[in-house]
Amino acid sequence: MRVKGSTPTRNRRKKVLKLAKGYFGSKHLLYRTANEQVMHSLKYSFIGRKQTKREMRKLWIARINAAARNYDISYSQLMHGLKVAGVNVNRKMLSEIAIHDEKGFKDLTDTAKKALQA
Repeated sequence: MRVKGSTPTRNRRKKVLKLAKGYFGSKHLLYRTANEQVMHSLKYSFIGRKQTKREMRKLWIARINAAARNYDISYSQLMHGLKVAGVNVNRKMLSEIAIHDEKGFKDLTDTAKKALQA
């Protein structure tokens, strides 16, 4: 007895081909190549979400370091000084403060310097 491509099979294939819309060449036309490419694409998107988080953290650290060096303190000393002083500010917010609120950032650097001297 032969197996016929019934509704579930057709729906599954349509779903994959819909995800493959816009791919180059036969990758958006043929089920097998489309399925391979969709599986790779989903893997890449999962990895990409993790890499985005890493890159954003690197960007925040670079911004904080650049702003901190204007006030004669390195990034690592600033972070250590804030930790010793008991100031809990995450890197994202510290980066935003460095960009938009120079006076506030200067106050934070002064706090870190005092905590390191004590």
